[in-house]
Amino acid sequence: MTAPSEMPLDENAPLMRVALACLLAHCTLMIFSGIAFATFLSPPFPEWLQTPSNQRIMVFGFKWGGQTTVVFGALAGLLHSVGRLGLRTAVLVFIASFGISLGSELLGTSTGLPFGPYSYTNQLGYKIFGLVPFNIPTSWFFMLYCSLAICGRLLPATDDGLSKWWWSLVAGLVLTAWDVSMDPAMVASVHWLWHLPSLEGMPLWQNVLIGGHFYGMPLTNWLGWLLTGIVVARVMLMIVPPTRWARDVSPSKFPLALYAVNAILPLGICVGRGLWAAFFLGALAMAIPLYLAVKKGPKAVGSASRPTGALGDVAVAGR
Repeated sequence: MTAPSEMPLDENAPLMRVALACLLAHCTLMIFSGIAFATFLSPPFPEWLQTPSNQRIMVFGFKWGGQTTVVFGALAGLLHSVGRLGLRTAVLVFIASFGISLGSELLGTSTGLPFGPYSYTNQLGYKIFGLVPFNIPTSWFFMLYCSLAICGRLLPATDDGLSKWWWSLVAGLVLTAWDVSMDPAMVASVHWLWHLPSLEGMPLWQNVLIGGHFYGMPLTNWLGWLLTGIVVARVMLMIVPPTRWARDVSPSKFPLALYAVNAILPLGICVGRGLWAAFFLGALAMAIPLYLAVKKGPKAVGSASRPTGALGDVAVAGR
């Protein structure tokens, strides 16, 4: 018998309407930020932005805009997971993903492993231990939540160890697709910085791995994203096995919408800064899993253990 803390909530309940409101707020801020970075926040800055009052508004926006946007996205993902998985399981998934990704980011900013040598500026808000903005591991949580939901539409849902590792690999790839446009955009807008060594006299293999050949980003960054994504996804699958992701989370279009919305800001920055290779490759990288997930649709995996409703479909057509 299901414990009370694991009882899924009705998606039409007030809590889930709040999740939809958070998603819409997240989407609105993403669209505004994407347009802003593609136009007046892309150098050369217009004269009207140089006035003292507008400079104060811009400083306020840089300080709080990114933090607020990510918090809304995290709340949307967390509340949706509560409705689909139950409170205790959703909180465990959040804690596990936040903790492991934070550990990876702290290791990265301290030692350069596994991503390469980098540091965060102050544009992303409060830094944990002065190194990692709190909204970075928060983003890892809801984007991996979405990535595993996509896996539930693309992959066979079985709970053996090999399947869990396969799911983890695909989830890591789906997550890393986000960084194809994200990293060039964030570097161009000085949200974080790469501190790469001189390539003079460096062996070819090192040059390929840590040379900033893709808009100043080393290949090790994507490898670090993939490795961290695999590890975090694997732990999340220890808490919620593939059959349950496929049965309870993947039928909802909500995670697909949350994943897609997060392409807006980096793609907007890429347009504004003329990073066309990052724009087209990043758009394609995220579009492929989204298209396949929508085309394949949800799988029939056992009987649902939770009531169905409209929120998981983001107020659009039924499943």
